[in-house]
Amino acid sequence: MSDRVVPHEVRAVFTGRVFTVTIESVTLPGGSTLDMEIVHHPGSVVMVPLTDDGQLILVRQYRHAIGAYAWELPAGTLEAGERVEAAAVRECQEETGMVAAAVEPLGTLYPTPGYCDESMTFYRMTGLRLPRPGEPRALPDEDESIETGTFSPGQVRDMIRQGAISDMKTVAGLLLAGV
Repeated sequence: MSDRVVPHEVRAVFTGRVFTVTIESVTLPGGSTLDMEIVHHPGSVVMVPLTDDGQLILVRQYRHAIGAYAWELPAGTLEAGERVEAAAVRECQEETGMVAAAVEPLGTLYPTPGYCDESMTFYRMTGLRLPRPGEPRALPDEDESIETGTFSPGQVRDMIRQGAISDMKTVAGLLLAGV
C-alpha cells in the first residue's frame, strides 16, 4: 500500500528554465482537502571534491536569491535524460576544472520537502586531476562566475561556525562524507 496522496487536480502556474510550479488539489490522509503549491525540479548533484592530501575544494559564487556571494560545495542540476553519476562527473569538471578518478555515492536528500520535489544526490570525488590534452573540457555555464578555493576540513568547519558557509547542502554533504 502506498502512502502517496494522489492529487484531484494539477494546475501548472509557472514554467521556468530550471523548475516548474504547480498547484495540486489534494485530500490529505486526515481528510482535509487543500491546494498545495509544489516546485518540480529535475534533481541535482552535489560533489565533495577531496584532494589527495585531504583538502576540500569549494566554490564561491554570487547567489542572487540571498544577495551575497557564498562558499559552497560544487553542485548542479541534472540535464534531461542525464544519469545522476554522469551529472556529478560533468558538474565537478564544470565548477572545479578537475576530473575525478573515483566517484563514490554518499546518499540522496530532499532539501525542502515541504514544497519541492528536488532530490540532491551527493558524491565524494577523489583522485582529482586536470583534464589531459585531447580530453573534452567542461566549462562553467554562461550564467556562472565561479571562484574555487582549497581548504582543510578544520578551516571549513570554522567557516561554518563563523557563518562564512551558510549553505545547507554544503553542511549536509560534509556530514555525509564524514569530513
